[in-house]
Amino acid sequence: MKLQMHSIHFDADQKLLQFIQKKADKLETYYDQIIDGEVFLRLDKNDRSENKIVEVKLNVPGKQLFAKNQSDSFEAAADEAIEGLRRQIKKHKEKLILAKQ
Repeated sequence: MKLQMHSIHFDADQKLLQFIQKKADKLETYYDQIIDGEVFLRLDKNDRSENKIVEVKLNVPGKQLFAKNQSDSFEAAADEAIEGLRRQIKKHKEKLILAKQ
């Protein structure tokens, strides 16, 4: 799956980008018609330790899926965001199946 990665106001490590790509690629096992996606990595300006934000947008035929998560590490935030997208994909797929019946 083609993912555009955007790290806002910092340079993301290549290992982090590969980690996110690998996690997102697993979504194709649930739904193989994902067109492409965008990932935004941000650092929130607050004193809390949970200042890393990951936003993921996926384009599927007829719809755009979005998940955003904030955590103390980009890996944990990406995990949660992609898990949210997995649930959305399953729900979207179930609606498509119901519409065909």
